Amino acid sequence: MKRYRALTAVTASAGLILAVAACSPPEKGDKSGETSSGVKVSEATSAKDFGGMDKLVAAAKKEGELNVIALPPTWANYGNIQKAFTDKYGIKINSALPDGSSQDEINAANQQKGRSSAPDVFDLGQDVVLANLPMFAPYKVATFDTIGGDFKAADGTWVNDYGGYMSIGYDSSKVPDVTKVSDLLGPAFKGKVALNGNPTEAGAAASGVMMASLANGGSADDISPGVDFFSKLNKAGNFLPVDPTPATIESKQTPVVIDWDYLNAAETAKLKTWKVVVPTDADPIAGYYNQAINKDGPHPAAARLWEEFLFSDAGQNLWLAGGARPIRADDMVKAGTIDKAKYDALPKVEGTPVVVTNEQSQKAATVLGDTWAKAVG
Repeated sequence: MKRYRALTAVTASAGLILAVAACSPPEKGDKSGETSSGVKVSEATSAKDFGGMDKLVAAAKKEGELNVIALPPTWANYGNIQKAFTDKYGIKINSALPDGSSQDEINAANQQKGRSSAPDVFDLGQDVVLANLPMFAPYKVATFDTIGGDFKAADGTWVNDYGGYMSIGYDSSKVPDVTKVSDLLGPAFKGKVALNGNPTEAGAAASGVMMASLANGGSADDISPGVDFFSKLNKAGNFLPVDPTPATIESKQTPVVIDWDYLNAAETAKLKTWKVVVPTDADPIAGYYNQAINKDGPHPAAARLWEEFLFSDAGQNLWLAGGARPIRADDMVKAGTIDKAKYDALPKVEGTPVVVTNEQSQKAATVLGDTWAKAVG
């Protein structure tokens, strides 16, 4: 489980990235080669520019490789997604820094620019996408028109791919059933409530504090009530300062975990007593990640084929299999192409989803930086 896929990201592995960049050979491929339609591969904006999907597949197979970064196998089913892509097209995937952050992805692209090891594609949080738009290549997948306008750049420079809601996962053999954030203040939860990371560094943790804020009279513009809630949780002895992982959940070291619902839901297959709820005492906090293509990546055809695969019905259902909510879910439900059993098994959600804006996220980060350590210290 990736611990620091940050919406307000940090550079956790800059030294490692620099070391990889230093020993990587210069790029020897011809990423600027032309497609059969005369458009440079690195400037193709749709499969049509290749002469159709078959020719895109042929160009990607000729490159033979794809560089991805910051995609842990257990995060939203990415391990099986990568395997399915390689099985389908025979293209080798090189996966770097699986536990890196969104900002690490950008740092790697800048530091390895022009090298064969540079990332071809990104999976990024909102803040990082908006701060780095010039790095991305516009591209519209075949299913582009089935994705709502609020979830993509008009030219395909970035597109929401999958997301979920902030949730509470809990071991029903260790604690009572949970329906509300306020339940966690009860005596039965003493020493049992863990948050996915430090909210001054990790996007999931910051969203967990935001969820608590909404449940306690705050808003996306005011995360302070959430900090106050965790201060109360800490004073009650209920806050557990342990960064949860699949191992801590399965060993029952962290019986309650505040995290994205797709990460919590992944544990239900391993721990039969594990339950997941999106709390009912606040509007749900929604979060999406975004796909983007590195305009300077060494394998531009493979990068575009990867995007086509991810936004196909097959790719979207693979994210769903990991408990994530694919961006094309509504369209696929109407078309009858969604994996209905897995879709129906997602945690139920009530209320109007709240998507924190870049400005709100930055404001929250400032408050957390000023107050979090004192609240839980």
